Amino acid sequence: MSKINRKICKLGLILSGSILLITNPGQGNYEEYASKQLNIYLKEDVCPGITKKLRNPCRILVDLARPQLDSAIANQTQRQNFLLFSVYQTDLSIPSALPDYHFETLGIFDNFYTYCAESSE
Repeated sequence: MSKINRKICKLGLILSGSILLITNPGQGNYEEYASKQLNIYLKEDVCPGITKKLRNPCRILVDLARPQLDSAIANQTQRQNFLLFSVYQTDLSIPSALPDYHFETLGIFDNFYTYCAESSE
């Protein structure tokens, strides 16, 4: 390999690493993402599964409980920061009729990818 090719490879690695480092999303970004996803899940999957009379009150209750859900996510999430990307593990335990949930999410390039979502049902 010529010296020019080596320099180009090194520059490419440094540039790629820098981009990954800069675009590694933080804990606050994850909490916002997780809160939004949980809100969507509760409204679109949990509320429609209950009796018709309670569906709209269920959606309203989800909106009213959002600050508490946000707090639960913040308190029950652990971040493993690998500098170039982060892995978030959330064990969500909400005292109610809902099951406990375990989520694992990869944070990279300013995006989140949930690759594990399990419930205790």
